[in-house]
Amino acid sequence: MARVADPTPPSNVAEYSVSDISFSIKRTLEDTFGYVRVRGELGRISRPGSGHIYLDLKDDRSVLAAVIWKGSVSRLKIQPEQGLEVIATGKVTTFPGQSKYQMVIDALEPAGAGALMALLEERKRKLAAEGLFAPERKRALPALPRVIGVVTSPTGAVIRDILHRLADRFPLHVLVWPVRVQGETCGAEVANGIRGFNALAPGGAIPRPDLIIVARGGGSLEDLWGFNDEQVVRAAADSAIPLISAVGHETDWTLIDLAADVRAPTPTGAAEIAVPVKAELMAAVDDLSRRLNSGLVRLVSARRTELRAAAAALPAARDLLALPRQKLDFIGGNLERGLIVNTRALRTRLIKAETLLTPAMLSRRTLQARDRLTGLGDRQSRALGVAVRAQTQKLEGISRRLTPQPLTRQIGLGAERLDNLFARLVRAAHQANQNRRRHLEGQEKLLKSLSYKDVLARGYALVRDAEGQPVRRPDDAPAGSRISIEVADGRFDAVVSGGGAPAPEASPAPESGATGSGTADQAPARKASRPARPRADAPASGNQGSLF
Repeated sequence: MARVADPTPPSNVAEYSVSDISFSIKRTLEDTFGYVRVRGELGRISRPGSGHIYLDLKDDRSVLAAVIWKGSVSRLKIQPEQGLEVIATGKVTTFPGQSKYQMVIDALEPAGAGALMALLEERKRKLAAEGLFAPERKRALPALPRVIGVVTSPTGAVIRDILHRLADRFPLHVLVWPVRVQGETCGAEVANGIRGFNALAPGGAIPRPDLIIVARGGGSLEDLWGFNDEQVVRAAADSAIPLISAVGHETDWTLIDLAADVRAPTPTGAAEIAVPVKAELMAAVDDLSRRLNSGLVRLVSARRTELRAAAAALPAARDLLALPRQKLDFIGGNLERGLIVNTRALRTRLIKAETLLTPAMLSRRTLQARDRLTGLGDRQSRALGVAVRAQTQKLEGISRRLTPQPLTRQIGLGAERLDNLFARLVRAAHQANQNRRRHLEGQEKLLKSLSYKDVLARGYALVRDAEGQPVRRPDDAPAGSRISIEVADGRFDAVVSGGGAPAPEASPAPESGATGSGTADQAPARKASRPARPRADAPASGNQGSLF
């Protein structure tokens, strides 16, 4: 039997799985390029919803794929933009799933000032195209702000210079929003400060500023780069509160200067722009006050002269009334003659009417009226007969239609309904009486709980003077005055004694429903705070006695 030769020659080369070789290459790359700095131009940039950034680093000959994990994105000094030349720091590794090598970037910085200036110009053109630097967006500063908000570092010399300058010119309320003015988080903190001041509600616990100053001292382009951040520029452009940019020295320019309403050359200059000099304002007000008083004096003097000239040109009162007085005299003179003429005309009309009234005319008028009355009576009799006959016929027709059965049925139904209504009325009346009885009993209990009789039952007494008014102080019942004392089971009268001896008897005091407490002989023992007891020799209710 022939043997088939093995086509695969024997070999001592080790075999690897795909994963073994992939992870071996990964470890080799990471060990060799565990920390590298790569300079290149940013190409394709992708920002998926996961928050990571995928990009390409390229030069004139090669392309290196790179990734920035989500946790490192917030720590970047600059945000990646296509075409920007940068220096990336990180490590080189592989992605075994696609047999690709890539760089994991931990830090990203521009490759020199030239790259920063190119990025700055590109960002400036982009924001200017959106209209964020347009002059019509800028607002006028308030002439005299009450509160100024300052976005700056609380520990630097800038805030002290601003406060010192404001105190010299016009002291007012200053709010400081502490931020970092340099570093990776500078832009975000400054933007949050501007938006935070705008978010304060007017009239709240923290006063809302009338003006915002964003300030920082001088520095290099890298030091001031946070104020070129896009979110800072947008926050300044969107601010509803007027904003002054005071970043750097007079020769330093940042993008916030273009978006702010006013640019100050220095932080101290921003304080000078924000408020006027108080002494100059006071001097101007005093000058205006003097000019106003002088102007008022001159105006009053001129108006007085004009009034006197106008009064001299007016005619006298007798001249104004001369013509109306003459017309009144003329009309009064014609009144008597007119009355005489009118009386004569009326007398003539009366005489003419009298001649027409004769006995023959009255007899003729009487006969005519009697004939007309007789004719009307005949017509009425005939009409009455016709109406009676018509109503009789109508009544006969109705009587033929009337039978006792429907009336009997309606009477039965009405009686049954009346019985039901009467039963309901009886039940409702009974229920109403019960409700009123319960209400009356409740009111009676309330009256007993509020009545002063219960207080008298506990041993207290009600003291009234001779007029029936309650005695509340010792001065209300002087010695010798008559008083009435009411206790729980009766009432008796007494006379206030000054020395303890019984006084002459007094007539009974009038009845009174007033309540109160009183004293006799100004003794503390007679106050309502202690029960009053009649003397042993005091007579019963309705008699007279003495109280000591």
